Amino acid sequence: MANPIKVLVVDDSATMRALIIRQLAADPGIRVVGEAADPLEAREAIKTLNPDVVTLDIEMPNMNGLEFLERLMRLRPTPVVMISTLTQRGAEATIQALELGAIDCVGKPAGGHAGDFDQLIEKIHVAASARLRDHGALHAPPPPVPDSGYRSTADVVAIGASTGGVEALLTVLRYFPANCPPTVITQHMPANFTTSFAARMDRTCAPRVCEASEGAVLQTGCIFLAPGGVTHLKVQRRGAALVCTLDDGGPVSGHRPSVDVLFSSIAAASPRSAVGVILTGMGRDGARGLLEMRNAGAATIGQDETTSVVFGMPRAAADLGAVQQQLPLERIGPAALRAAARMTVGVG
Repeated sequence: MANPIKVLVVDDSATMRALIIRQLAADPGIRVVGEAADPLEAREAIKTLNPDVVTLDIEMPNMNGLEFLERLMRLRPTPVVMISTLTQRGAEATIQALELGAIDCVGKPAGGHAGDFDQLIEKIHVAASARLRDHGALHAPPPPVPDSGYRSTADVVAIGASTGGVEALLTVLRYFPANCPPTVITQHMPANFTTSFAARMDRTCAPRVCEASEGAVLQTGCIFLAPGGVTHLKVQRRGAALVCTLDDGGPVSGHRPSVDVLFSSIAAASPRSAVGVILTGMGRDGARGLLEMRNAGAATIGQDETTSVVFGMPRAAADLGAVQQQLPLERIGPAALRAAARMTVGVG
């Protein structure tokens, strides 16, 4: 095959390197050009081999994987897919890696279960064509959030994201004040990782952020994140309240949790008092659901191509006519807040 994707595999375990190489060998569009046991070897291999994509473990000798990633993204930006252990420590480090510029992550097989490791080939292809963001933007000072005079009349703001979503969500939510509209999020992420991501957002954002739980009531100043990999997050109306429900049904649009499931539930529960936002991500998940929201009377916003790591989901939504406003990432938070402030109260 002409011009296969050149991949460098970096992991201190020879067994894991062999497993990754065997997995990638199944795709003729990928060629593993080298392997390295630690960041020092990887640095020399990158100079020599000029890979298109690097797979990177976090816990390695001689240099912490996060430190290596930070240097790589600053000095020689290269698409990176993290290969992480499915532990709390591994999840926390992976969230930091995604903030530093890693394109995506997969969990290492554990206990005889592949988990999402079988998605590695697809994620390599996405990483090879992804848009790398400006490293300097990582250190930009956070913008001021609206003062206490902000008032939302919307029932809910719903946000969907996938590849590149960690940085995108942190960027959007840093505009949200402590009394932000009730907000629900579906981000494609492996099981166990969303607990760490919710904690990270809770530490860095003014509102309270936590994983969604069955029956949790949507409230001003609260943001709920769909648990990764196990259930879909839906919103249902119970009397005057909107509540989170968790559905253990099979994947929808190829994902669980699915953005389509979340958006469709809001189109039914609060059609004219909601704001829908679709951010960077591969595939089409969320496009159909966002169209349902718009047709039901919700305000809808999509991220633009220039600021998307992967313009798959926002493009699909725009192609369907689901997006009212297509905006660069830095403008989406303020736009969602303005739309929420103009909503009709309690129309469902």
